[in-house]
Amino acid sequence: MRSTDAYAGLAELVAERGPALLATAALLSGGRAGGEDLLQAALERVLRSWRRIDGDTEGYLRRTMYHLAVDGWRRRLRRREVVGDFEPPAEPDAADGFALRHALVQALAQLPPRQRAVLVLRYWEQLSEAEAAAVLGCSVGTVKSSASRGLARLREITAPWALDDSSLRIGA
Repeated sequence: MRSTDAYAGLAELVAERGPALLATAALLSGGRAGGEDLLQAALERVLRSWRRIDGDTEGYLRRTMYHLAVDGWRRRLRRREVVGDFEPPAEPDAADGFALRHALVQALAQLPPRQRAVLVLRYWEQLSEAEAAAVLGCSVGTVKSSASRGLARLREITAPWALDDSSLRIGA
């Protein structure tokens, strides 16, 4: 019979870092519901391998999450998800920040899997290029080029959002 606290470290990790893990999963999957599913699938895999994990448990869980996300994107490559259109509001209001974040998540969902994962790791998780390369199992050069191409593509996607009114621009 297994001890009930055999997975205590995992329970503590989820209790402490759960919101941050869910936020990352939501970004990787394109929404909260998909993020919950992704995090749950990653937790299931980690749970099955729990006794073999030695060292950075959160890093192992995050790596599992990124790999599952990429695998999911590959499976759905021919069957793209429909993401609703976003048009910036004509007049600013209190919901502008939320609308902008939502639109950016939708724009991120349009990127190829590797570019999306690199941007989430580099700019959401704030990992260094070397750390992101280690998580994704690729070279630092691949991370640099994927980040550069991903940011360029995001600029292309978001270019139509430019507002003529300078008072609405960030920092104005």
